[in-house]
Amino acid sequence: MSHDHADHGHAEPAWKHDGVRVIPGNQLDTNTAQTPGMNRAAAIDFARVGAQKLWAGTVTIHANAKTGAHHHGHLESVIYVVRGRARMRWGEQLEFTAEAGPGDFIYVPPYVPHQEINASETEALECVLCRSDGQAVAVNLDIEPAEKPESVLWVDPTHPHGGV
Repeated sequence: MSHDHADHGHAEPAWKHDGVRVIPGNQLDTNTAQTPGMNRAAAIDFARVGAQKLWAGTVTIHANAKTGAHHHGHLESVIYVVRGRARMRWGEQLEFTAEAGPGDFIYVPPYVPHQEINASETEALECVLCRSDGQAVAVNLDIEPAEKPESVLWVDPTHPHGGV
């Protein structure tokens, strides 16, 4: 079965500007509310590229940053650790724990209660974050955090209040 690519010629003008997009790392969108001790920047979202089903960007969390207990509703999250040490607590009482370092991926399923922690008291934690929807969903839970938030709260578009 042959495919005549000329049939799709009418889509080329739109694809030229609405096709593949490269977002240079030095052109991320930091024009968003910032919180002392952390820096966040959007690379891919609806406002920038028209993304309908995901959000992606970078999050740099200073030493000792932690969240309270929360989940992200129906959203799936993927965190890729670029630099530093991440500790995750999860479960109904945040009874489970795991750590991740540079090159590791963390997957957080929908509705799982969790707490994110920068496991280093001295080194920043730099991550790439992807979520399965452009909308910000954070449901704060009345669970005593396994590790009390201190210094700086982890805030990003789906942790608008640091999860506390």
